[in-house]
Amino acid sequence: MTGSLRPLRGERVGVLLLLAPTLIGLAIGVFGSVLATFVLSFFDWDLLSPISFAGVSNYANLPQDRMFSSALVNTTLFSLLYVPLTLGIGFAVACLMNRHIRGISLLRALFFLPVVSSPAAVGLLWSWIFAQDQGLLNSAITALGGDPVSWLGPKVILYSVVSVNVWGAIGEAMIVFLAGLQAIPRELYEAAKVDGAKPWQRLVHVTLPSMVPSLFFQGVLSTIHAFQAFDYIYMLTRLSNGNSTFPTLVFSLYRTGFRFFRMGDAAAQAVVLTGIIAVFTLVYFRIQKKLGAEA
Repeated sequence: MTGSLRPLRGERVGVLLLLAPTLIGLAIGVFGSVLATFVLSFFDWDLLSPISFAGVSNYANLPQDRMFSSALVNTTLFSLLYVPLTLGIGFAVACLMNRHIRGISLLRALFFLPVVSSPAAVGLLWSWIFAQDQGLLNSAITALGGDPVSWLGPKVILYSVVSVNVWGAIGEAMIVFLAGLQAIPRELYEAAKVDGAKPWQRLVHVTLPSMVPSLFFQGVLSTIHAFQAFDYIYMLTRLSNGNSTFPTLVFSLYRTGFRFFRMGDAAAQAVVLTGIIAVFTLVYFRIQKKLGAEA
């Protein structure tokens, strides 16, 4: 029976021909660009002068690059807050949205709306909300008799950019977790109720163990998003001279490559960023595999 589902030899040729444009585009646009970036990281090039071989000097100079070092620290701090907050709040929202009540589809759509909204437009809106002079938050604080807060100042900026990015990612996490919640057999909850399990016990002993694959999947996505964070942060922290009050790794890469046109240095930063993401992804999968084996 399964053999009848396999395409015939002539059909395979047709399938390959239909897939050829996508496969060629994937090979050139994705794998080709990754390979080109890796090769470029060993050269010096400013788009105008002839390209010259630099060896590993682009990588060796990264620790002396103050912008890159600052961006690495900022991105790490940002990730340590962003990933657990996105997972925790996204899971809580998914639990609230996992109900069959009137208007639930509209509520889900509202929570997902930031994911499909323009980051530039949303970033400008949040810039107005956080503005120290006549910003929405400070206007409310002043109306209540408080003092204005420099939300984008050095003391608070980390929490401001994390809150905006978490707000923008909750919808994605909600969809992932909602799919996992709806895949849990109802019989497990009914059996737990029969055994006298309370709601929090059902959450700990039924929901969370069943949600491990979804939690790890969203954990990988959130980690990737954290280390690639750029759009909201750029809109909130950009300065008139092209710098940022809270540079991240992607901003450092962008600034090095497209402001100073040091394409080799920018490529080296991109390779390092890719390596960091790859290491975290492998760690996630190793932990998930270990937990799965123990279960």
